[in-house]
Order: sequence, then C-alpha cells, then structure tokens
Amino acid sequence: MNKIRRVLAGPWTPPELGKMPYLWLLSLGFMGWKYAYVSPSLLEAALLALTLLVFVPLYFFGFWARGRQVGACIVASSLIGALWAPHNAGAASFFIFACAMCGGVSTTRRAVPIALAVLAFASLVSLRVDFMRMTFLLPVLTVGLPVAMSAIMDRRLHQSRAQLLRKQEEVEHFARIAERERISRDLHDLLGHSLSLIALKAELAGKLARRDMDACAREIADIETSARQALAEVRAAVTDVRQSGLAQALASARASLAAADVALTEQVERFPLAPAAEHVVALALREAVTNIVRHADARRCSLSLAQEGRVAVLRVADDGQLRSEEGLRRGNGLDGMRERVSAIGGRLALHVRGGLELELHVPNEVAN
Repeated sequence: MNKIRRVLAGPWTPPELGKMPYLWLLSLGFMGWKYAYVSPSLLEAALLALTLLVFVPLYFFGFWARGRQVGACIVASSLIGALWAPHNAGAASFFIFACAMCGGVSTTRRAVPIALAVLAFASLVSLRVDFMRMTFLLPVLTVGLPVAMSAIMDRRLHQSRAQLLRKQEEVEHFARIAERERISRDLHDLLGHSLSLIALKAELAGKLARRDMDACAREIADIETSARQALAEVRAAVTDVRQSGLAQALASARASLAAADVALTEQVERFPLAPAAEHVVALALREAVTNIVRHADARRCSLSLAQEGRVAVLRVADDGQLRSEEGLRRGNGLDGMRERVSAIGGRLALHVRGGLELELHVPNEVAN
C-alpha cells in the first residue's frame, strides 16, 4: 500500500528514467488501430476505457514493484492481453509491456525464463485469434524478446551503478573518519607534551614565587616560550590541513573518475591559494565530479586549474549526455555551490560545448 500511495503522489516513475516511460505508453495506441476501420460498440468502448483505467496505474506501479509484486504485474498485463487478443490484435502491446516488466525481477536467471514464458503464453493465446493471427503474434515475438532483454540489462546496469555509488560514498565516509582521527592524533601529539610542560612550570613558578623571584621569573619566561611554540605548531598543523583540502579533492576526483571508467585529462598549475578560495575550489571540484559520475554518463573528462591575474580559474568539462543546468538540479548542491562562490566574490558559469563545462572564477588574495 505504501508503494501504491507513492506512485499516486508522484513521481510516477524513477527520476533516472526521465520522460521515456511516458512515451512508451503511446504504444497503447495500437489498440485503437482496429477502430479506424470498424466502429466499436458501446460495450466494447466502455470495456476499452475500463482496461486503460486499470492498466495505466498497473504500468506505473510496475516501476516501483519488488519481489512478488513484479510477478503479479507481469501476470496481470499478460491476462489483459489474453482477454483482448480475440477481439483486438493491438492486445499484443500488453504482452510487450509484460516483457518489459521482467526487468524488475530480482535476478537475470529468473527474469529470462519469465520473459520466455510470457512469449510462450502469447503464442498459445494466438491460437484463439481467428483473424489476423500473425498481426497479433509477430509484434510480440519480434519486439517482446528484445524489449525484455533490454529491460533486464538496463535494470542490472542501474543496480551496478547504484552499488558503485554506495561503495564510493562508503570510501569517502571512511576517508573522512580517518582524516578526523589523524587530525585528532596530530593535535594530541602537538599539544599534549606542551600543555603538560606548561602546567608543570606554572606549578613550579607558583612554589618559587614565595622564596625565589628570579627563578620564578625564569619559569614564567619558559611558560611564555612554550606557549608561543605550541601556538606556532598548532597554526602550522591547521595550515597543513587547509593545504591538503585541494590535494585531497584532486585525489578523490581521480579515484572517482577511474572507478566510473571516465578518462581524465588534467592540467593543474601549482600556485598558492588563499584558504577561503581553496575551500570553495575543492568543494566545487568534488561537486562537479560527483555530477559527472552520477548523471552525465561521460567517457572523458578534462580538468584544469590556473591562475589568471589575481583570480583562480577551475574548469571541469565532460563529453556526457548532461546538456543543461536543469539536469544538475536533481539531487545535487549546485545552489549551495553558487552561494559559496558568491560569498567570496567569485562567479560560476556552465557552458554546453560537446558536453557540459563548469567554469569557476574565485578571487585569490595571495596572488602576486
């Protein structure tokens, strides 16, 4: 029931399929081919309308069905086709839809026999069709099997891609945990000894204050020196963490594109980046690569980072199927990226050049 409510509330099909499932419904128009020559009776017209009212929700539900629900959708579509076959050769469409629903079966080993069973059932049903038998059976056999194989392979491809994305997210999650642990260890190593030394010297200075002011002054001077040294070490550690932001983003981009089988052409200049600019560039790079891996279906990607005057310029381009900003609006941080860029006085632009190119300009305060 929850899945039925979700289908009714929308979206009616998985977002990654786009508008194609709605276009596939046009094949139901074959049911009306007969009536270009023969006027339907009132009863036949009413039954046809009722059939469409039942089948269309069943069709959309089939995209979300799992387990036995998929089998029920296949059986229901096949039965609708069998009932209409003696009266309308366009009923072949329902068997083709049943073949397409086989893509939702959990494993290929089960899906292929079910698709063949649908075709065998359609062949048996054709024995009851006294008129235009081949007009009914030929589309089922010539279209149904390729549609079934295509649906099964496409579903397996989506499953493999989803597994790849989950693995990538797990790797990134564990990498963040490891980085936090490394930073905490570094800070502990940096501050633990220094703060312990400061505490001991402060305790000693308190004792010396009552009997030897010169020694107390020396200990206080040592405390100041130790504190300044600890502060310098902490600042150096924080600087290292900031500087590793872009390097880590580049390494992550290489790994993600390699895992998605996307060839990378890289031209990255070495120049100092202000912490704010580096943070924005690193996040923009991560977002761009994520969009390429998840949405673009690209085979090649070019990445460049250069300093133009007092501006750092990042360009990320791909040869994928994502042709506009509208495709990026589905489940990404493009708006957040724009806000971060605007906050430091930069600008973000998208261009269609045989694919999609992201161009980021951020002011770099440390540029000479």
